Amino acid sequence: MKKLLAFREAYLRDEDGATAIEYGLIAAGISLAIVGVVFTFGEELLAMFTTMEGKLAEANDNAAEAPSP
Repeated sequence: MKKLLAFREAYLRDEDGATAIEYGLIAAGISLAIVGVVFTFGEELLAMFTTMEGKLAEANDNAAEAPSP
């Protein structure tokens, strides 16, 4: 019987599941923050990345046309 009570006490003191839940809540909070930022600034981000894509493509075209030394 003492062994059963000791097992019960050890089970109640085990906090491994609590740590996993805490990490899950942190990950969920970070995900919500990312979704909020993308939803709020989505149009501006799209415009910025489109501009960057165009400039990179232009630089690539210019590099391809440049004569080799």
